[in-house]
Amino acid sequence: MITPFASIPAWAAPAATLLLALTALTLLVLVGRVLGGILGLKQWGIPEALLAGSLGLLLAPAGLLPLLGEPVMAIWDQLPLPLLTLVFASLLLSKPLPKLGGLWRPLSAQVLLALTLAFGQFLVGGLVVLLVLQPWLGMSPVLAVLIEVAYEGGHGSAAAMGPTYERLGLEGGQALGLAMATVGLLASTVVGGLVVVLARGRGWLSYGGAIPLQEAMETVVAATPPLEAIPSDPPLEEGTLEIPTRWRQVADWAVNLALAGVAVLIGCGLLDALRWVADRSGGGFALVIDTLPVFPLALVGSLLVRLALEKSGQARWVSTPIQGQVGTISADLLITAATACLDLGLLAADWLPLTVLAVAGLLWNLAVVLLLGPRILPPDWFERAILEFGQATGVAASGLLLLRMADPDDRSEATTAFSIKQLLLQPLLAGGVITVVAPLVVDGWGLPAWTGLCLALVLLWIGLGLWLGRR
Repeated sequence: MITPFASIPAWAAPAATLLLALTALTLLVLVGRVLGGILGLKQWGIPEALLAGSLGLLLAPAGLLPLLGEPVMAIWDQLPLPLLTLVFASLLLSKPLPKLGGLWRPLSAQVLLALTLAFGQFLVGGLVVLLVLQPWLGMSPVLAVLIEVAYEGGHGSAAAMGPTYERLGLEGGQALGLAMATVGLLASTVVGGLVVVLARGRGWLSYGGAIPLQEAMETVVAATPPLEAIPSDPPLEEGTLEIPTRWRQVADWAVNLALAGVAVLIGCGLLDALRWVADRSGGGFALVIDTLPVFPLALVGSLLVRLALEKSGQARWVSTPIQGQVGTISADLLITAATACLDLGLLAADWLPLTVLAVAGLLWNLAVVLLLGPRILPPDWFERAILEFGQATGVAASGLLLLRMADPDDRSEATTAFSIKQLLLQPLLAGGVITVVAPLVVDGWGLPAWTGLCLALVLLWIGLGLWLGRR
């Protein structure tokens, strides 16, 4: 087969292949956004990048129109981890760090409910694998962590955890995680919408009746501001040098990319420091650190950069729209590349364990929201709980969509506590340190010990939540 770069020197071939891979991926994302806008995917809470990735599947070597070669797919297969690192690096840079005063009661309840959901997904996954998938199908025990990785972490975490799964002997874990993340994304909107309808009939809503799903989608889309252009400066004094707006935009992008890069470098430095300590300590700590990716530590770097800017009074250098676009573009590229690299044959062969895990995780999320939500959360419990359900099953945008259905006038206090809870728990769960460590613990301790630990923690979180609710 003659490649587009067959005539270039051998030393330049890797760079040419990389250029082709990145160009093709960018074009796919752009086409996915255009088609997704025409089809209205965003109004249904479905990322347009999923459509772009599906188009990539058609162009892959095993697709219907195999225009992309194996070298390109090999590069795409390596992109999720660095792209997720960039997403985490921009996550805390874009917003002022919150103050926790006066939020103890609603925030503590929200944190306890979120911990119950997340560790319960580990618990349910462990029980399903121990009682069903291992004895009947001989599946790997590492499969037990897949619910939390896919539902809480989403496509980014599922893609980034692929190399860890392979090292632990779970072949195809990345493909299964991506498929389950897609199931969770769709279920969060469809099932969550039905739960909101049920809440309206049962009188659980704090502020009147719910609005239909389509109207909620239109409201969310209308309320989402467009990507803002950088505003013009006031007139300059005579004799000063005026910089054209276009060049100022380029400069702002360069500064904000540099800030995200500093956060990544801090994360790399922290990881190197941990590995230096691990090499000298050995044992289980060294095993964990050796397989720890950099993206959870990039979040720490993001926090430190933002803190330094605020303490020095230089937070004006950060552009919220630009940092948001950095995260969005990185996530779109990540989802597109990961989806395009899916092994459809593997998914067809493993549809049964995938279905069992997906249904078990969904049932757990529903049980926590409907049974524990009214007993743990403060007033506006349903609005707070349905927001948590959307995030813990799909993505944060799914939770906001469901909240808009239940509270169209935005009168509840759900969003504030949820946002700060995300800030506190993101370094740990949903792709954070615990998500990374969990499969290593399963492999090292054994699945029964890990499942027992999760059971104890779930009982602890539920007990604390009920105690707090009674007070």
